[in-house]
Amino acid sequence: MEWIEVNIYTATAAIELLTAKLLDIGVKGFVIQDAEDFSEFLENKNGQWDYIDEDLLGLSSCETCMTIYLPDNSQGADMLTSVRSMLAELKASDPEGCYGRLEAELSSIREEDWANNWKQYFKPIKVGDRLIIKPSWEELDDPGERAVLEIDPASSFGTGQHHTTRLCLELLEKSIAPGDRVLDLGCGSGILSIGAMLLGASEAAAVDIDQNAAETAAEHAAKNGISPENYKTYYGNILSDEDLAAQLDGSYDIITANIVADVLIAMRGYFTRYLRKGGTLIVSGIIEERMEEVLTAIESEGFTRGSVNIKDGWAAAAFKA
Repeated sequence: MEWIEVNIYTATAAIELLTAKLLDIGVKGFVIQDAEDFSEFLENKNGQWDYIDEDLLGLSSCETCMTIYLPDNSQGADMLTSVRSMLAELKASDPEGCYGRLEAELSSIREEDWANNWKQYFKPIKVGDRLIIKPSWEELDDPGERAVLEIDPASSFGTGQHHTTRLCLELLEKSIAPGDRVLDLGCGSGILSIGAMLLGASEAAAVDIDQNAAETAAEHAAKNGISPENYKTYYGNILSDEDLAAQLDGSYDIITANIVADVLIAMRGYFTRYLRKGGTLIVSGIIEERMEEVLTAIESEGFTRGSVNIKDGWAAAAFKA
């Protein structure tokens, strides 16, 4: 497998937090270059080193950087998008800049080139029994009785290629009823709420902390023939913005949340706030190692666990309110 190197520029104070969040996204390995660590080494070398290369000495003034490696395929593309969304969320919560500039840059390859290379991996895929997902440049001869959900790779997570998205859509297909009202928290590309509309929902609200994601979701909804009167997008963080949280107040039949473990745990009270009694909550984006922690936290809010889907280390679950 080919790999793409991604450098995340940050600060020493954020290393531990970033490591935890990257693990939740599915990144398993890191290379960390930190000026403070090297400065500590220089101060405590106790005269045991006769010579230190000048390149190493330069590390004492370097910008803290975490290097990760993503597969050069559609999963890697989605993971990079998820990494950037996570960094944007951290930056928004760090107005004093204690965590550094929190930017991710590709190494040794132009981002435009990689974006074009992704196209070879994005082919129409069937999800569940009722959906088929395709990018705009692919033609379909006969989708049969499946609804066609058109999503292009963009700067927002969710193309249907990643296990977390497919697991969520499979649970959604089994849960949705005609006329349902859907709330998509952490909507990314909008794939889950758009899929819900194509499966029979009457209206959907899609929310993301990333403004670009909210705009992308609205664009994708329009491409799929969904009226803006029935599909509303919102930008912001309901955990810290009560005005936004209040705008969403209502009784939803289904809530979808494909995020990461820590955010799902933090949002569990909002699931109770927004979901009608007897409604369905579908959560995903959970690495298998943290599955029980997340599902138990949601159960503590009075939800009843239903189906749990696991695929290649990722988990999604449905609950009843």
